[in-house]
Amino acid sequence: MTLPPLVSDGHVLAELHGRIALITLNRASALNALSLEMIRDLTQLLLAWREDPKVVAVVVRGAGRPGKPPAFCAGGDIRFFHQAALSGDPRLEDFFTEEYALNHLIHHYPKPYIALMDGIVMGGGMGISQGAALRVVTEHSRLAMPETNIGLFPDVGGGWFLSRCPGHVGEYLALTGQVVQASDAVAFGLADEYVAAAELPALVEALVDQPIDSGEQALATVRARTVALPPPVLAQCQSAIDRHFGAPTLRQIRDSLLADDSACAQQARAALASRSPLMMAVTLEQVRRARHMTLADDLRMERDLVRRSFHLRPGATSETVEGIRALAIDKDHRPRWNPCSIDDVSPEAVAAFFSSPWPEFAHPLRFLL
Repeated sequence: MTLPPLVSDGHVLAELHGRIALITLNRASALNALSLEMIRDLTQLLLAWREDPKVVAVVVRGAGRPGKPPAFCAGGDIRFFHQAALSGDPRLEDFFTEEYALNHLIHHYPKPYIALMDGIVMGGGMGISQGAALRVVTEHSRLAMPETNIGLFPDVGGGWFLSRCPGHVGEYLALTGQVVQASDAVAFGLADEYVAAAELPALVEALVDQPIDSGEQALATVRARTVALPPPVLAQCQSAIDRHFGAPTLRQIRDSLLADDSACAQQARAALASRSPLMMAVTLEQVRRARHMTLADDLRMERDLVRRSFHLRPGATSETVEGIRALAIDKDHRPRWNPCSIDDVSPEAVAAFFSSPWPEFAHPLRFLL
């Protein structure tokens, strides 16, 4: 078996052990955040192994740093997004087209793709793990789709997989960007199995050093090392989450939270108060539309939305560019949202995001099925 040429300068490591292919995201200094080159390497590897009869399963993990909290993948490279949006770099368009195509490939991968989701798993990290045949979490796992915090929306198929969480948990996670730990991730349908973090090296060793002859055997090897979960925390608030986040509009969600003095409601209310009102309204519409879509249609919609996020208001006037500036560039954590109030978001402003900039025959993701 041979490996295709890789272009990410060592940020994606690929190994073949018997019939198991092992991918390590190796950009630990950036919490394994995805670059365009990493996306291209992941895609090339998965396409090559999809056609290779000798490979029966793929395992993906994140490299760690000694003495630092682990990270599977903290998302996309938002500093690159900011620079590219301001400079007109065409690679920004390539990034999202190729990332979403990769997400689709993983969801439809014909061989077991096993994601070891130790540590931080956010944004793009969710995109390359939610389609896995087995999503493994540990006591260190911290899952989230925090895009509203940077004036974006939960992309990488987030509309699709969040909308399939129980009740209205999807709206809650999408709007607030709430971080969930292992037990709640399993309860909400965002993870499958729980393994102690200290056991992961032995788990990988069992996969790569023992004869594995089938994908089913690889899955069984992982499941043999799973242990019982601790009790969930956020799932205990689900009745309140459903009541608040099932309200018809963003304004009604906010008002419902204002009338509830519980700790869960106060936390959610504080999160919404710091997010872009416009992009929260876009996000709410996205999740509710995606609930009735296929994954491919959702990814096409998200490709439209991300194009609008950077170009409907170009350059520094984009809510997304402003959100990234406040969080990661200037780090003043004082984004200047426009409009600044939920009450001032118009239906027309939201609808503009859902108008595709491409005719159907020219859509960059038209080939997804």
